Amino acid sequence: MAILLVAALSSATACPLTNEVRSHDKRAAFPNIADEMDVMTIRIESVSAMKAFLQAAELRSFKLAGQQFGLSSSAIGKTIAKLEEQLGVRLFHRSTRAIRLTVEGEMFLARCRHILSEIEAAEAELAHTTAAPRGRLRVAVPFVLDLLTPLLAAFMEKYPEIELDLDFNDRMVDVIEDGFDAVIRSGEVTDSRLMHVKLGDFSNLLVASPDYIARAGEPCTPSDLVNHRLLHHRFYETGKLGEWDPIVPESTVLPVALAATSLEPLIRFAKAGHGIAWLPDFAVAESIRAGDLREVLPGSQKRKRAFRLLWPRSKTPPPKLSVFVKFMTEAMKIGLNPNSE
Repeated sequence: MAILLVAALSSATACPLTNEVRSHDKRAAFPNIADEMDVMTIRIESVSAMKAFLQAAELRSFKLAGQQFGLSSSAIGKTIAKLEEQLGVRLFHRSTRAIRLTVEGEMFLARCRHILSEIEAAEAELAHTTAAPRGRLRVAVPFVLDLLTPLLAAFMEKYPEIELDLDFNDRMVDVIEDGFDAVIRSGEVTDSRLMHVKLGDFSNLLVASPDYIARAGEPCTPSDLVNHRLLHHRFYETGKLGEWDPIVPESTVLPVALAATSLEPLIRFAKAGHGIAWLPDFAVAESIRAGDLREVLPGSQKRKRAFRLLWPRSKTPPPKLSVFVKFMTEAMKIGLNPNSE
């Protein structure tokens, strides 16, 4: 396989070269390389030659480099000599006891490392595109069964070789430290170790059962909420109650009939007529359509929040993760819209 290397490589982020680069520009980029290098590209016949050079440079021995490939030191030496002939420069200082890189060799070594790394990355990407998605996929998801259960079931049917390991919880997990392949949650992302995609937006709604409203009356203004039984979400990590903003001002002290660290109990208690809850629209959309819950103060101001899928940063994520991200991104566009057909 032939590889084309750009000769003027003064930095890894250099601007693309044009055909108008003058000879003195090339000498400035490679000040120690012989003047006979008057072309902009160097043709190397085989990646194997670059790998042999890299091993010899790192091990400082033709013999040890040969052992990495099952070749003799003589074979490695001939490969390096041919490479030097092609480049028109000496890459190693040789003695009877040791080898060491020349200045040109040091420069070429840095480029070889970069090029071979890019080739390996390209090969890994291609391998991932052809590999069938399979294996265990550990995912943390919020305890919202109406929204997620049908989507996850559809994913299982489409990818039967993937073993879903689901952790249903409403706490803020550490994706990497807790060993998850992916996490679905709301809020912003500040961890630079993570990749993420926005699945959609949602708003919280005040909801209660028709039975509760018939018994306790329907609040007409946010200030009326202080006279009602209210069902609160409590954050697992801090123990604090979730704020009912922007409907209720921060200074307002709301009564607490019940507090729970998971959304699902709050939905059930609200449907059973035990009070008014402040819940994400995607979590109660089906209950509202079925008539089990009604929105309270429907004209109140609402704040949009983001729902996201997160996973550990990687250049080549495994196929099982790639298909999960793609599937959930597309499926959640519908699931997060309560008014979709």
